[in-house]
Amino acid sequence: MTTPIQQKLKSRFFNYLSITSQSDASATQVPSTKGQWDMAHCLAKELTELNCLDVHIDEYANVTARIPGNTKNAYTIGFCAHTDTVDVGLNPDIKPQVLTFTGSDLCLNSEKNIWLRVNERPEIKKYLNEEIIFSDGTSVLGADNKAAITAVMEMVAYFNENPDTPHGDIYISFVSDEEIGLRGSKLLDLSRFKVDFAYTIDCCETGELIYETFNAGTAFIHIEGVTAHPMSAKNVLVNPLRIIQDLMGCFDIKDTPEHTEGREGYFWFNSLQANQNEAKAGVSIRDFDLTNYEKRKQFLMQQIEKMQKNYPTAKINCHIEDVYSNIANSLQNGGDTTSIDLLKSVFQTLQIEPKIIPMRGGTDGSALAAKGVITPNYFTGAHNFHSAFEFLPLKAFEKSYKVTLELCKAALKK
Repeated sequence: MTTPIQQKLKSRFFNYLSITSQSDASATQVPSTKGQWDMAHCLAKELTELNCLDVHIDEYANVTARIPGNTKNAYTIGFCAHTDTVDVGLNPDIKPQVLTFTGSDLCLNSEKNIWLRVNERPEIKKYLNEEIIFSDGTSVLGADNKAAITAVMEMVAYFNENPDTPHGDIYISFVSDEEIGLRGSKLLDLSRFKVDFAYTIDCCETGELIYETFNAGTAFIHIEGVTAHPMSAKNVLVNPLRIIQDLMGCFDIKDTPEHTEGREGYFWFNSLQANQNEAKAGVSIRDFDLTNYEKRKQFLMQQIEKMQKNYPTAKINCHIEDVYSNIANSLQNGGDTTSIDLLKSVFQTLQIEPKIIPMRGGTDGSALAAKGVITPNYFTGAHNFHSAFEFLPLKAFEKSYKVTLELCKAALKK
């Protein structure tokens, strides 16, 4: 049976899902899409109506606000969630629905004959006889990250309705374009987010607690070959497709996303455009260990130099950009763990078993941590992010909200 808070969460979540805000990696401006502006204006309006102070939208559609504290003996904490949903080639418009899982395969879309098969998605077995939110099977659900926005906004609503509940200053930030390189959080003005520490809510099933992410970079490789007609190609023609093939052969086939797990890093050649004249390739570089991450970048550049020697008449260039860093980097050499300890204590209070794992990806917290704001991450309760089979159990959604609320109540200094 749906509880009152679950009903509130569902209603608010569905409202945010009605605003299409998929990001666009091909765009250079921030935010990359108009829909994120629509989200920003919607959220700023609601924050103002809920009596938050310092509500502001910057030129990147980042929204910031503050709930004033009613006690000085508390930490100043913040919450960060992103307004964009991911583009994985599915329908950008999301049509959510609530279905009860009774143990059998679920039909998400009868018209298009789209089914969630239990044997293909066994993680759903944990939620027998529970109400679960799905899309209609033609899009992602968007729990990444509108479930987080919902949990934060319901927390804001709670303190507006219960102003005497003790708490310190609470800062809110909703940022753009997380899915395409944490662009919004990298541009966030921290003078409007003056916190002791912060939290992101951008993760998976109930209990996940994260303060380790990848160190991440992207390599952009450009190869210009030498064209020639086959009749006069001998000792002249240099095929850029052959060069990129030889380059890929320098890397361990097992050192890739599909063959690694846990704290193992990888190289991932994940884009390629090529013709007779040139080839462009993109490579993701990932490692939890910062020293190993730097070694990976060096290894790639060494292979580029090797290819240039093997094909002296070609022009081979490689540019590497650091995308985000491991949150745990900021905890080395005696870094402050108060934010993590507080989160663990809230899990204990709510009787949620913590699942402390290294995230094989990044969050806005990765960008904030690099700026000096330690920002661990916890669960939304959803499964199968970036998939048409993404789903969010209502009970798990409620637990995510309760963690958010309890963090604010528990952030009192002893």
